[in-house]
Amino acid sequence: MHRQPIRLHTLMAGGLALVLAAALSLTFTTRPAWAATLVVQAESYAAQSGAGVEATSDTGGGQNVAYLADGDWMRFDNVDLGAAGPLTASARVASATGGPGTVELRTGSPTGPLLATFPVTPTGGWQNWTTRTASVATHPTGPQTLFAVMRSTTPGDFVNINWFSFDDGTTGGTAPGWVAVDQAAWDTQLAQFRAMTPATVPAGNVRVPEFNATCTYSHSKPDDPIVAPGLPGASHMHSFFGNKSTDAFTTTRSLLANPGTSCTPAKDLSAYWIPTLYQDGKAIESDGVIVYYGSRLPDPSATVPFPQGFRMIAGNAKSQIPTPAGSANQFFCAGEGGEIGRSADGNWPVCAPTAKLVYQLLFPDCWDGKHLDSPDHKAHVAFTYNGTCGGDHPVAIPSVSFVIGYPTSGNTAGFSLSSGMASSIHGDFFNAWDNAALGQRVKDCIVQSAKCNSAGTF
Repeated sequence: MHRQPIRLHTLMAGGLALVLAAALSLTFTTRPAWAATLVVQAESYAAQSGAGVEATSDTGGGQNVAYLADGDWMRFDNVDLGAAGPLTASARVASATGGPGTVELRTGSPTGPLLATFPVTPTGGWQNWTTRTASVATHPTGPQTLFAVMRSTTPGDFVNINWFSFDDGTTGGTAPGWVAVDQAAWDTQLAQFRAMTPATVPAGNVRVPEFNATCTYSHSKPDDPIVAPGLPGASHMHSFFGNKSTDAFTTTRSLLANPGTSCTPAKDLSAYWIPTLYQDGKAIESDGVIVYYGSRLPDPSATVPFPQGFRMIAGNAKSQIPTPAGSANQFFCAGEGGEIGRSADGNWPVCAPTAKLVYQLLFPDCWDGKHLDSPDHKAHVAFTYNGTCGGDHPVAIPSVSFVIGYPTSGNTAGFSLSSGMASSIHGDFFNAWDNAALGQRVKDCIVQSAKCNSAGTF
């Protein structure tokens, strides 16, 4: 099968630059002194032999390079390995067969100096992912051409690859690209939460586990402090809600130090953002976002608040597929009259004059209990599909959803997102709630399955 290489895209987590390539190559800027982790998506190769790309079906989403066999290879250009010193190299792999085989990382050519080797053993399936790590004592410095070369002693496909990462050990996380929770601070927050006395639920209250923050539009910037921290202008345009200080340099500390917010309640200093909607090139900003915090578990009583600095992303900015009427993930019309048609390309609803364009974006509701963030900003969380949180994501967290309204009834043509097609809709959540305010709402409203308002009252 003839496979076309795709445009190189790299994600640099933990403060590294996000720079998109033109054509089939990418040039990295030199790592700043505070950079620590570089994540290179496997599908971002500049050249390949035997590589095919497919969708990744776990919570990380995105794509992976699939069904690689002995002798297959991928080339990645201008991968900045930074200054001299030890590195931890990692590869996220999956295998139904296990080979036995290895994935070799070499510099310069497919037969060049060996940088790292990752053993491949059965993981339980082609989409059952695990991360292999290797210690690199010495390495060439600065931008390098890397080759990922497959080696196996048996014929046939033996490995899928999601991403590679390189960590210089300065992130403080437990593994490359992962940001560890401050265990002492989290233990203190949990103890305070468990000691809270729940408010008495009045008779007649709607027994739905839910509270919300009601937010208005704040500002727009081509920034993303989760995906491209410290790099103003490195992202497509985002529309921000909540904390009015949010920009490329946002941190947990900066959010807590800047009390201005476009949300009610005022004690929610979190940052929320989505790609900007355009009609014929003109931005259409939301006329209101309600951020719902709830639970989809049959028993929500085990739900705990988010730790300070927790962040996650829902949706896939790289998804560029048609989303016609009837699909599970689409914009819709809310209000009297509802939808009266579709755009010429079928991707956008046309609403009655008495209705408006709306989207609801749902975030994962189970957490690994260990990390504030992960390399793809999704792997530390998961959706519950069986009504419980378990396995690698045993901690029940509030189910967050954005309900986004736009002051338009739609049109037959001209709509787009700053990230592309309607299918690329996505959202970011960076938690900076006051611990006591968030904890009391989780205790009163979610744990007790009682519907609350923005003030956190019944």
